[in-house]
Amino acid sequence: MKGKIKFKGGIQSYLITPFLVTFVLFGIDIPLYFIDKRAGALVTVCAIVYFGMTLVRYKNSKSRVMTELVDFATEFATVQKRLLDEFDVPYALLDFNGKILWVNQKFGDIAGIDKKYHKSITTIFPTITKEFLQKAEKSGEVKVDKEDRKLKITLDRIYFNQITEKSEFVDASDSAEFLTAVYVYDETELQHYKNENVEQKLVSALVYIDNYEEALESIEDVQRSLLTALIDRKVNNYFREYDALVRKIEKDKYFLVFKYKYLKKLEEDKFSVIEDVKTIKVGNEMAVTLSIGVGMRDNNYNHNYEYARAAIDLALGRGGDQVVVKEGENISYYGGKRQQVEKNTRVKARVKAHALREIMEGVNNIVIMGHSLTDIDSLGAGIGIYCAAKAIGKKAQICINSPSTSVRPLMDTFKPDYGYPDDLFIDSEAAIDATNENTMVMVVDTNKPSYVECPEILKMTNTIVVFDHHRQGKEVITNPLLSYIEPYASSACEMVAEVLQYFAEGLKLTSVEAECIYAGIIIDTNNFMTKAGVKTFEAAAYLKRSGVEVAHVRKMLRNDMEAYKARAESVRQAEVYRDVFAISICPSENLESPTVVAAQAANELLNIIGIKATFVLTAYKDKIYISARSIDEINVQLIMEKLGGGGHLNVAGAQLAEVSIIDAKKIILKTIDEMLKEGEINS
Repeated sequence: MKGKIKFKGGIQSYLITPFLVTFVLFGIDIPLYFIDKRAGALVTVCAIVYFGMTLVRYKNSKSRVMTELVDFATEFATVQKRLLDEFDVPYALLDFNGKILWVNQKFGDIAGIDKKYHKSITTIFPTITKEFLQKAEKSGEVKVDKEDRKLKITLDRIYFNQITEKSEFVDASDSAEFLTAVYVYDETELQHYKNENVEQKLVSALVYIDNYEEALESIEDVQRSLLTALIDRKVNNYFREYDALVRKIEKDKYFLVFKYKYLKKLEEDKFSVIEDVKTIKVGNEMAVTLSIGVGMRDNNYNHNYEYARAAIDLALGRGGDQVVVKEGENISYYGGKRQQVEKNTRVKARVKAHALREIMEGVNNIVIMGHSLTDIDSLGAGIGIYCAAKAIGKKAQICINSPSTSVRPLMDTFKPDYGYPDDLFIDSEAAIDATNENTMVMVVDTNKPSYVECPEILKMTNTIVVFDHHRQGKEVITNPLLSYIEPYASSACEMVAEVLQYFAEGLKLTSVEAECIYAGIIIDTNNFMTKAGVKTFEAAAYLKRSGVEVAHVRKMLRNDMEAYKARAESVRQAEVYRDVFAISICPSENLESPTVVAAQAANELLNIIGIKATFVLTAYKDKIYISARSIDEINVQLIMEKLGGGGHLNVAGAQLAEVSIIDAKKIILKTIDEMLKEGEINS
């Protein structure tokens, strides 16, 4: 039996409306019979005639309406198809495996195909693979480059179970397959304007002459103006090539503004002006060096300038003779490959000493801490600050967690039996209890908050002082009240010894205090063989006058037999890489302080002819510690920075977590290869 076609919705309402009018007429007719029967009969006859005419019209027009609806639907579908085919946005339809089912004219033009092309979409856009389509989300975007055009491709899934939900012919309710609708947007022009907008942004920069006064003092008076003019010329000529506005704001400082599009070119050139300016010779004994800070954040010029200030401070904090580019939170370094020239002036140390005393006098107590795994330099610097606090009657405590065998002999000389407080050395828990808003936290021998013995107390007070001799990196202690960072200093103990001489009149060190500070200098300079400058020997002389017994210090720094054997084994198993790099693994079994032994082994390997840099790895407390050393030709600090560490040109280190010691060794070798390829280091 054939089912009858029934109309629904608006069409049905339109067709039955005349029938509803008939019922209205009958409803009006009933009251008329009570008024006038002849009029009621007349209306009844008219209503019956109207109903009959309506019924005949409905039956005759139903098939015609259906025919016209079908014709309209067909024509409408044809119009839709034509509109889709001529749609200004390139459009294509893919099957479940990525095969092209249908494309419109615009898609064919942009992809260079015709409507008969039914191959995989991967043949046109290699990044859109079958696996990508089937693993991607319901909808997504892909950026591709095709023939110098920037295309954004939007993908949208059309599931079969949705298409056939009301179909009488196909049942795909249990199918997970789908079609993929592909829309392609040509963003070439848009990206061009976006890039052009970015390239027109202004970048701020500051250029400082590091050793202006020292360079002028090394030449005759008549040549000083010539030296200054040559420096100005070098700086102006270099940056003029990049359309930069250069203004000299002080005798040794310049302010620059240039477009962002030139920043990449400057970085590719590695800011060669810092090397070019060193060639200026008019009788000056020392080479002139520059520090450059470049700042870029957004369209706010004040923000850019503040970033430039932060960048130049970081460049100076790392020893100068380098460029720091601070673009938002990203920081890049250029230069800084040579040993910094030590400044002989003591003005800075005297100023820092007076500032340190003023801060100490304004607090109730002082908590001193160095880096985790406290070494002798960190301990000696802490003892020096304790002596300064004791001289002005302030309580000071040193935070050390789990002291190693290398520092324990020195710590034993500061027991209550020798007149020192029993709470001189405390752990992190006690340090937290001792710290409040009126406490000064003194950080020595590190400037990274994650490296200190107790990071929690850095957030418990605003009175923070940092004394360190390591170059600054991305991670720094924020907002210290006083920061004294001198990368050219040999050790933190040297810095503290220099400050103690200006801290207070009549400040005297006991022999054990002087020996502890002296031991820190000895260790960090490898018996005055590394980074030992004029100030290093002056600090040593000051400590010697305070009662240092060199033989006694040497006895305290001796290793036990197990440590000596481990160091010898590290040297024996060392491998030579690329003829100039020595790399070895230090055994950590039965060693309480394997990191110290690894550092000693790295120093020993430098005594081998032809070796320019050494790397010794050791496993300790679920981390791999790397000690890197060099003499003068290779900057190991740059290598360690790539691994998240730091240090100095000749002495550096890093820590790697969640890797095996073999993998850590491979990472070092890979880093060396990459830096040699990029020219960042030379073998």
